[in-house]
Amino acid sequence: MCGIVGAIAQRDVVPILMDGLSRLEYRGYDSAGIAVRTDGGRLQRIRSVGKVASLQEMLKATEVRGSIGIAHTRWATHGMPAERNAHPHMSGETVAVVHNGIIENHAELRERLTQEGFGFTSETDTEVIAHLLASELQNHADLLVAVRSAIKHLVGAYALAVASPEESDRLIVARAGSPLVIGLGQDENFIASDVFALLPVTHRFLFLEEGDIAELRRDAVRVYDASGQSVERPITESQLSASVADKGPYKHYMQKEIFEQPAVLAETLEGRIYKGRLMEESFGHVAKQLLDRTKSVHIIACGTSYHAGLVARYWLEEIGVPCQVEVASEFRYRKVVVPNDCLFVTISQSGETADTLAALRGSREMGYVGSLCVCNVAESSLVRESSVSLMTRAGPEIGVASTKAFTTQLVALRLLTLALARRFGMDSETERQLVEELEALPRQVEVVLELNDAIENMAQDFADKKDALFLGRGTFYPIAMEGALKLKEISYIHAEAYPAGELKHGPLALVDSEMPVVCALPNDPLLDKVLSNLQEVRARGGELFLFSDQKVHIDLDKFRNLTLADIFASTAPIVYSVPLQLLAYHVAVQKGTDVDQPRNLAKSVTVE
Repeated sequence: MCGIVGAIAQRDVVPILMDGLSRLEYRGYDSAGIAVRTDGGRLQRIRSVGKVASLQEMLKATEVRGSIGIAHTRWATHGMPAERNAHPHMSGETVAVVHNGIIENHAELRERLTQEGFGFTSETDTEVIAHLLASELQNHADLLVAVRSAIKHLVGAYALAVASPEESDRLIVARAGSPLVIGLGQDENFIASDVFALLPVTHRFLFLEEGDIAELRRDAVRVYDASGQSVERPITESQLSASVADKGPYKHYMQKEIFEQPAVLAETLEGRIYKGRLMEESFGHVAKQLLDRTKSVHIIACGTSYHAGLVARYWLEEIGVPCQVEVASEFRYRKVVVPNDCLFVTISQSGETADTLAALRGSREMGYVGSLCVCNVAESSLVRESSVSLMTRAGPEIGVASTKAFTTQLVALRLLTLALARRFGMDSETERQLVEELEALPRQVEVVLELNDAIENMAQDFADKKDALFLGRGTFYPIAMEGALKLKEISYIHAEAYPAGELKHGPLALVDSEMPVVCALPNDPLLDKVLSNLQEVRARGGELFLFSDQKVHIDLDKFRNLTLADIFASTAPIVYSVPLQLLAYHVAVQKGTDVDQPRNLAKSVTVE
């Protein structure tokens, strides 16, 4: 969950490294650091606690220049945020390392290296790698050979970049379990955890595969696979623009990404529906073969993506497709019974979520008909390793709290549901109606966004609260879970979600005049049940904050309600998630928290 940047060029690479770190700060912002090989042939390292801006201030006071360098922005796993724990880590003047991932056997390696005479100054697992490389260099003069030998001793996940003062024209990188991409330039080459970091300097990328080691020189890149054989990896031309990092007129990335949703929802639908029909051909020919065989579905995901999967379970089982949804970190560590003809579906914004990737890899020998991923990053490991990919087309999402990625995931899952519904008896008229409702979705979200000012006003009543309760039934229970997650992520208000029918089974004990209760009220068959549950809340003095369909009549006392235009039932969960995003956003702004980079969290969870 850290960000790596590296460069080897004819020019000073410090500005490139610092710009890359700024672009990767969503991956971690506890500390940051840079190590550059100077023209004098030594490694110069600067590290700082806090965000990249703190490192930038330190660089202003220090003359740091060089044509080879590595840099890192950290999200703490081993060791508290402190300068001694910040990357790059060095072993004397021999070698510098930046690392994303977790080395599970670091304690044993630390003990061994201590006995060899190496002194440790940090609590990190990464410093073990630096000393291990220095140890290997005592036996292998060549840095590439030393890296290849060192990683044989590592147990866990890693993306590594290694620089040495002895190497005036070479960086060595390796990956196993954590993403790493090489950017190709003219007489200069780059590395990063994400293409987004390198868009100002290149649009040509080479993605390392599991177990790869690569040697970067200014004029060449050479890749070796896990067996040590020289291999060619395909070069990808990215269509992303460097300007996607601009906030434009918005105060925060999260706000910008909420308001981008009408456009990205339309983009997700583009080319996939036409004249009342699902254009299943857009999924690819392999998808047809998989879906023809599918009789049930297992969905695996984490966090917000897990909530999207829970909504999809309702949709799939409504058409007769048995569906199980599970958190990836639980799925991968238990005995799983796989039904016949079951499709393995993963959901991830980044496509690099460690637990989800591990679950996918473990599923291959379990008897599934194949794997389909719903993902936002075309170049990600999840996409490359799945049988079929259904891209969400949300564009880069920089705010840590997911918004547009969630709603586009739901659209992609709705398309998957329609594709399977065809095989389970959906007639053409039903398909036409459901497709038209999807086509109306971007405009319906635009209308909801017009409630922004009213939601900002509603949020004022949350600023002094310590707790909140979100309620929902049916597909709106996972939407309540997502609303609670958004609020707790960025405002630090403790928030829980419950099925509204479970109130009397415990949560009602929490309700008093200081407990805001949030609920979406679509005009659906469960409406009367939910209104009855809300009466229970009012009877205990709970504050009600409601978002309701314009056709809903609410016979309650003392509640706050914002009315949404008439929303189609098939897409209502997608639409109603947007006001919950805005509510969380405005509460966080009024509390003065860091909306885009909330404490203790990072955007892409690439470690277990």
